Parts: sequence; structure tokens; C-alpha cells
Amino acid sequence: MSDNRYPEILAPAGAEPQLMAAVRCGADAVYLGARGFNARQGAANFDEQTLPKAVAYCHERAVKVYVTLNTLLNDREIPQLLEQLELIARSGADALIIQDLAVLRLATECCPEIARHASTQLAIHNTDGALAARDLGFSRAVLARELSLREMERVISSVNGMEFEVFVHGAHCMSLSGACYMSSVIGERSGNRGFCAQPCRTNFVCRGREYALSLKDMSYLQHLRELTGAGVSSFKIEGRMKRPEYVAAAVTACRLSLDGKPYDIVTLESAFSRSGFTDGYLTGRRDGSMFGRRTEADEQRSRQVADKLASLYRSERRSVELSGVFRASPGRELSLQVSDGENIVLVSGAPPEAAVNSPTGRELVVRQLEKTGGTPYFFGRIDLQLDGDAAIPASAINSLRRQALERMSELRGRPQPKAFSQPLASAEPSGRGAGVCTGLFGRFERPEQLPEDCRELQRIILPVHLITQKELEAFGERLVGELPAALFPDNEQQLQPLLEKLRSAGLAWVYTENIYGITAARRLDLRVIGGQNMNIMNSLALKEVADPGVEGQVATPELTLRGALSLAGPVDKGIIAYGRLPLMTIRACPAAASPGGCRNCDGAPGLTDRRNISFPVLCRQRRYVSVLNSLPLYMGDKDLSGFDFRLLYFTTESREECDAVIRGFLSGAQPRPGEFTRGLYYRTIK
Repeated sequence: MSDNRYPEILAPAGAEPQLMAAVRCGADAVYLGARGFNARQGAANFDEQTLPKAVAYCHERAVKVYVTLNTLLNDREIPQLLEQLELIARSGADALIIQDLAVLRLATECCPEIARHASTQLAIHNTDGALAARDLGFSRAVLARELSLREMERVISSVNGMEFEVFVHGAHCMSLSGACYMSSVIGERSGNRGFCAQPCRTNFVCRGREYALSLKDMSYLQHLRELTGAGVSSFKIEGRMKRPEYVAAAVTACRLSLDGKPYDIVTLESAFSRSGFTDGYLTGRRDGSMFGRRTEADEQRSRQVADKLASLYRSERRSVELSGVFRASPGRELSLQVSDGENIVLVSGAPPEAAVNSPTGRELVVRQLEKTGGTPYFFGRIDLQLDGDAAIPASAINSLRRQALERMSELRGRPQPKAFSQPLASAEPSGRGAGVCTGLFGRFERPEQLPEDCRELQRIILPVHLITQKELEAFGERLVGELPAALFPDNEQQLQPLLEKLRSAGLAWVYTENIYGITAARRLDLRVIGGQNMNIMNSLALKEVADPGVEGQVATPELTLRGALSLAGPVDKGIIAYGRLPLMTIRACPAAASPGGCRNCDGAPGLTDRRNISFPVLCRQRRYVSVLNSLPLYMGDKDLSGFDFRLLYFTTESREECDAVIRGFLSGAQPRPGEFTRGLYYRTIK
């Protein structure tokens, strides 16, 4: 049983063998997926028959169960989601891990007894993001893997009334989670929908360095005491797609490290690694040592330790402490009362006879009762009440013990469903739709791109750190300050005074790609437009962002055009109609990890895939980088009636190119010259 002084060890369970490995090796909680709406659709996962059994198995052994509902869903899938929520509530699971704000709303309304945890897919990477998650109704947040120990501590110490979960072992995503569209655009398999094809593990080249988007797996197990001191509530192990041997190795090492004991790092690396481990994000050493890939040598090492690791979970782990009272007196029924602190079991047997020679000793009774092997139980205390000279057969003691433990298991594993009710209001799309699309917004990377005549642009979006009095005077209420797509705690404190200054000078609007921006804007009474990384895929989520103050929202680029048109809600609805879409938001810059680092880098290094297709990379003040699509999206010749505004997303274009694109959209007749893409608007993704 977990020591309450310590954070819990939270282990992945992609299927029943992994679940058993996690529990038997010492996990305090497991996270697993039901058959739909989870970010590991390639795992076996659990269905209406196996999920209740899994929860019962875990609860019998004092292990909590968190169910992942951490993908985006569309309007048509809401009825299926409600069925899933009802199944999870009936199973008695302890918490839900959630990305989509529609899932959060429906879970809060339909099964409020189940805790709600903010998924890593929400990219909570600063204090305002954590505050936003808490205000939305999450009781726990999974912090982004990109944070250092100091940054984690800063966030945790600044937010009251919330638990924090941190990944301590397993795979790194190259991009900030939830902000990666590479798999969707390249292979029509969405990571936000649970079908990531991991294109980042293929051979991208950056400044001569191969596999430039492949990070080593993290391992923070040597830092668990420091993380405990920082206030982390849960140590999470990544790996729902991995084998049970990996789960066993990771949980065992985590348990040993947490208990202050040495663990076998060589065996842990052999279980699964990509040419070793990294703690670069945690320690702030974001350099070339963080990068690595899975080799044949790594595969061979995994095969060699498989049998050794399988032995770690062949036997039950005695993790549930019991107290017992054993009573024996000649002529009276034997009895054994067992308690786990909550449940009490009383069993009885045939009266013992009086001893002819020597009575049964206390040592024999205790020895027989403590034979709990093959069960999850052990006795912490046994009270013996032996009256008279009783001769008690060992078989009788064993029988009472078996009966008591079987009944205790029945009680501990009995179904304890949570309440579920259908939503009070209809979950169908509601609210106003848009009419003729008249709004044209322009988002610019830098002021130098602005055409001489911007009168036709309803909104002009510029990065907040580049806005000057000149732009404020020229554009007035039309000017929108773009908040950084990633704002890590070391830089977060610089944003507030900047926004205060701009607000005083007349800035009224901000554009945000993350929920942290809602909190930052609300503090200063700034109006908010939500960007594509907010991942709004359904009408209920559109309504949910409106409640804390978003007035305009760009639909996720992972929707088809028809799907985006179907969104309905109380906010202005927009669509990206032009631009090189950001496919990744990265803190461990692939260019900085190349020879020479940031020296001699112009802030726009090239990235080339195995087909020699180039993807622009833009440096954002050396704080993070954006990987852009190889081709610009263009919808200037399409009828976009039904949206309130079209967003032109300028990044690498010259001033003249920006002006030409704007004129093309205003004429609405000619397709853009040169190569372009329609994005995912006419493709169906998984």
C-alpha cells in the first residue's frame, strides 16, 4: 500500500497483461483506455466486459483506476461519448483524463463523482494554464513534459486547490502535446484523435543532423525526491503501447527509487530505450544529448531481458494490510475476524477439542494465518484469544484464513458504480450559426509584412512583443496581440507587465493558442480570440470556451470544411483560409541541437524529410520553435459562407506576397499561383 507521504506511482495499462504487471510490481494507480476516445487507439484497451473486471481487480488491491478520454471528438460522436461515460461510471473508475472541453462539461454534469484530470494534451505548461484548468473544473493537471524542475515548482507553488501529475519515465513527444499536426497532415492520422503515426521518428534532417525530430525517452527516476519536494502528487510512467515487461521494469524501478533504494538502470534501459535516456527538460539541459532513436541493438537488448522482466510480475504483490482477531476455545466455534480498516469479515469453524497432551501454541496459529501467499494481503496485526487447552488442527486455521480472504476479496472487488445521469440540456449543437463570411483577419509574423493598405482587414494580429505605439495608433480596435503559443514559467512573469502596458495604450484584443491566454486576458479585461491550437472540434467545446470569455474562435484545422461549418455556438466562428500551418511547437530546438547550436543560425533553419520535402522552422525568441507545413494552405477561391471570419496566417511571406494574398481573397475568384494545399478540409482523418 502506498505511503501517504509519497506521491503515487501511476502506471500505463494498455491491456490486461500490462495491468497485472503494473499492479503486481507496485503501482498505486493505473491509467487505461476504454474502446473509444483515448489517445492510444492502437492499444488493446478495455470494453464493457473487461473494464469493470479491471476496476474490480485494481480496487481489491488498493490501486486506483484512471480512464483516458483524452481525444477530440466531433458533434456526431457526442451520443457515443455519453454511452462511454455511463460505462465508465458503472465500472466504478476513480478518475477521467480529459482533453476536449466538451468531455469535461459532460463528465461534470453526468458523473460528477468521478474526478477529472487535465490531460497532457491540454499542454498545461505555465501558472495561468494551470489556473485556467482549475477554473474549468479539473482537480488535477498533467504538466507538460517540457518543464524544468524549477518551472514545475513555480507552477505548483502558485496554484492552490489542485493536484499535479508529472511524467517521470517513457517516451517524449517532439512537440508540445496537443499542438502537433504533423501526423494528420502527412498521414491523415491525428494524434489528437489517438492515431498518431509518429512521423517524427522517421529521418528528418536539420542542418546536417539526421533524425532531428526524434528525442530519447525520458527517465527522471533519479530525481523523484526532488520532484516530491516540488509538490508533485503523481509520478506517471508513459507507455500504454508497450509490453508488460516494460511496465514491470519501469514500475519496479520507480518503486525502488521512491523508497530510496538502488534500481537497475541497465535493465531499465534494456527494457526499452532509444539509445539511452535523457533528463534534459527537467534539468534545463536542452541540447543534442536529448536526441536519439531506436536501433537494432536496442531491440536486441529488449529481447534478451524479456524473461527476466516477466518474472517480476508472476506472483501477487502483498500490498493490502489486514488486522485479524482469532478466537479459539474448546467446545466453542473457531472464529476469525479480518478487517482492512473499512471492510470486516467474520468466519467460523468447528469447535476445537481439548488438548490431550500439549495445546496448540500461539506461534503455530500466527504462522498459519500469515500464509497469505498468492493473495494481495498480509497481516499487520493479529490478536489471538486462545482460551483453555485447545487442540486446533493446522488445516482448520488454514480453512478459516482462506474463507476470510476470499470474502474480503469479494467485498473489496465488489462493483461500486458511480452515479450517472443524462445531461439536463441537449448535447446536440446549439447556438447561432454564421451567415455570409465578411470578416477577413490577417495574422502577421512581423510588422514589416504589413501591406501599405490594410483597410480591408477587420482584425490585424501581431505578436505582442512586436507591437509598438505606431501599430496601436494605426489600427486602434482592429489590432490584436498574439500571445506566445508556448509561454514557459521562466518567461511568464514578463508577459503581465507587457500586456498591462499595451492595455493602457489602447490594446483591446489578444489571440491565444492555449487556455493560459484566457486567464491572462481576463485578468486585464482583454477580449479574446482563440487560435487553432485550442483544438475546438465540436459545438459544445465552442460553447465552453465562450463561457470564460472567448469571443471569436478558429476551428481546429483537423476538421473537414463540412465539419467546421457545422460548428454552432455563441461566439464568432473562424477558419484558417491561408497560410503555412504550424505543425509542431517545440522547445528542444532541432537546430540548436545541431553542430554550432544557435551560432550562425538565422532563426529559420531548414528541416527536410526522407522525401526531400522542406518544412520551414521559425525560432520564437529562442524560447521555442514552430515547424511549418511545407506548402501554404489556400482557400481564396472557395465559398466560405457560414463562417464569421477567415484567417490569413502569414509567416515566411514578404510584404508583397502578403498584399497579393489579401487582394486575391478580396477578389475571391482566382486560385493562388504556385503550389498550395487544401489542408485537411477535404480529407477525412483518423
